[in-house]
Amino acid sequence: MEYSQATQRTIAYIEEQLMEEISFECLPNTAGYSKYHLSRIFKQETGITIGEYIRIRRLAMAASYLMYSNVSILTIAVTLQFQSQEAFTRAFKEVYALPPGKYRKVMQSLNMMEEEHYMETVEQVKGWVLSGANPELYKFHTDDKVFHSGKRSGVLYSTTASANHGQFATMMQGFQAADYKGKRLKMSCYLKTADATKCGAWMRIDNGTGDTIQFDNMDQRPVTGSTEWNHYSIVLDVPEEGNSIYFGVLLIGSGKVWADGFRFEEVDNKVPSTNMLTQEHLSNHPTNLDFSME
Repeated sequence: MEYSQATQRTIAYIEEQLMEEISFECLPNTAGYSKYHLSRIFKQETGITIGEYIRIRRLAMAASYLMYSNVSILTIAVTLQFQSQEAFTRAFKEVYALPPGKYRKVMQSLNMMEEEHYMETVEQVKGWVLSGANPELYKFHTDDKVFHSGKRSGVLYSTTASANHGQFATMMQGFQAADYKGKRLKMSCYLKTADATKCGAWMRIDNGTGDTIQFDNMDQRPVTGSTEWNHYSIVLDVPEEGNSIYFGVLLIGSGKVWADGFRFEEVDNKVPSTNMLTQEHLSNHPTNLDFSME
């Protein structure tokens, strides 16, 4: 399903401590496992080691500092816990293909050249659309100041603080189901929130007549309030009658949610489905037919 509680807690702890020295001895206590067991679970679920995750996130923060501040490279290196400016430069170049100083000059120059064009096209994000019951109360665009990895995230937010539980919007897209028929499909992403009433990732499978036959929107495990980056996933079966797949991030009420690192992968039946449209969610018998029960 989604990452285990151990991995979720580890990521949450790391996100809060990125500018501090992270003790690997504290991580098992945070997650409730031995150091060896936690390392194995984290690598199995994320595909990278705990150390690699910390390194990637710190370098992403460094890229943001380089683009949007004049803080010295040495200060950035020290702030993000690199042993030296030289060690930071080597690590940064491995990921971003440029040394920090040159990256700063190139990216700041590009940002100045593209700022006006970016503001004109901010609502047009390739492949994505803004939808929902009240899209007029929300905005969606890319954010190159806040991101989990890489260079940008997608951000969806309400334009009014009075948006309520009955109002929502989603940043979404869809694609054909042909390549996934008969398979169990896992969609995962990273989300970060600010004062969010309620939000979550979602995915659904529709048949040829437009009926939804598999669906999950994290309604029973929503993300609320302000949270740092963490990983969430949805697992659905794609039946043979499946025709299209839609997915995105839903924001109900007010607040803001950033999304990054969407990924799709086929999984086996050992990974539980999160489908909400199952028979087990129905009662065995009709209930309260005379409305006498509250």
